[in-house]
Amino acid sequence: MVSDSLLLHADFRRLWAGNAVSQIGTMVTGVALPLLAVGTLHATPFEVGLLTTFEYLAFLVIGLPVGAWVDRVRLRSVMIVADLGRAVLLASIPLAAALGVLTIWQVYGVVLAMGCLTVFFDVSYQSYLPFLVDRERLVEGNSKLQGSQSVAQVAGPGLGGFLVQWLTAPYVMLIDAISYLWSALWVGAIRRTEQRPDRAARARLLHEIKEGLAFVGRHRLLRPIAACTATGNLWISAQQPMLIVLLARDLSLSAGTIGALMSAGACGGILGALTARRLARRLGEGPVIWLSIGVTTPLGLVQPFLHRGPLLGLFVATQIAVGAGIVVYNVTQVSFRQALCPDRLRGRMNATMRWLVWGTMPIGGLVGGALGSTVGVRTALLVAVLGSSVSFLWVYYSPLRWMRELPTTPSMPDPHPSTAPPPGAVRPHGTQA
Repeated sequence: MVSDSLLLHADFRRLWAGNAVSQIGTMVTGVALPLLAVGTLHATPFEVGLLTTFEYLAFLVIGLPVGAWVDRVRLRSVMIVADLGRAVLLASIPLAAALGVLTIWQVYGVVLAMGCLTVFFDVSYQSYLPFLVDRERLVEGNSKLQGSQSVAQVAGPGLGGFLVQWLTAPYVMLIDAISYLWSALWVGAIRRTEQRPDRAARARLLHEIKEGLAFVGRHRLLRPIAACTATGNLWISAQQPMLIVLLARDLSLSAGTIGALMSAGACGGILGALTARRLARRLGEGPVIWLSIGVTTPLGLVQPFLHRGPLLGLFVATQIAVGAGIVVYNVTQVSFRQALCPDRLRGRMNATMRWLVWGTMPIGGLVGGALGSTVGVRTALLVAVLGSSVSFLWVYYSPLRWMRELPTTPSMPDPHPSTAPPPGAVRPHGTQA
């Protein structure tokens, strides 16, 4: 069957196998790290929020030069080195715990260094898939990768919670370290060989960074996607650490229960991965980008009012819906970006997008922690959910709003774009256009 063709693609299967297990490890750590901070190191809400700040700070600081640099090298080698480095860093946490010298500052340092390696891996990874598969198979490939990520999000948090109860949080980090070694092994087994980019034909690094920024900034379809994702990520990164603090400290739930609750959204993610292509065909690719999050994200308003009892069941239901919406959004817009970008700019385009959309996350972690420590965890959650609920407006007030089919061939933006916002564009209060 045509729809199953990538299952017969040996190199894609290797990439998929490495990614699937690594994602489970990442989800385990996603639960274990804040529980380590809250339970073992007795961190304040602000200190828990700083975990997110340090985790994503590298995307803001080095994301752009990494994108230009990645376009100069073989992507597979970068991915392998990044996996091995992250394995070593994570293994240092249980070692320090066994020696009785683990501190919150070491955890911050590990998270920051891992974030740097993740920048290199993620920019290379997003640029590597179009090298492995044909452009017409990008949606299928991204759907399968997003599907395995959603499975990991189902299994990982619950597994992480129970492992924290069994092994304690510091020693759970070994699970993720092993998963990175697994990923490096499978990526190294990919047989298709990349040609070394011609460095002699390269311009200066600063010029290449500007070229990537210009491609995204001048493109009338990429701009609203970047703004939408950046806004959503800002508030989600403020929301997630405070949610863990609420569940662990205010509601006094066990680590296993917290992990199981955090898995709920991933169940919806699996549904989103399975239905993304069908929804895009039925509703149109442009409309499904904004509908997928515009309809589901406001359901998170249940979080600030959570208590033990029936509301936890409602929380699970809303998490499933929100998880489905986010995955449908990601599959559609990432596939569109990959198909739209010329090969020579793909690394810089992905790095620019990551810089724009993940660069807001360290700010979000800082904002969430500050709000949680000053006005309370529940108020911080309310502000964060309201903020993420309006992120879809960037796409809604753009040409994407009614575009049933998005361009699927590489294109360059208008070299002389208008400096004014697109008609009807929403400008958030307190910002410059």
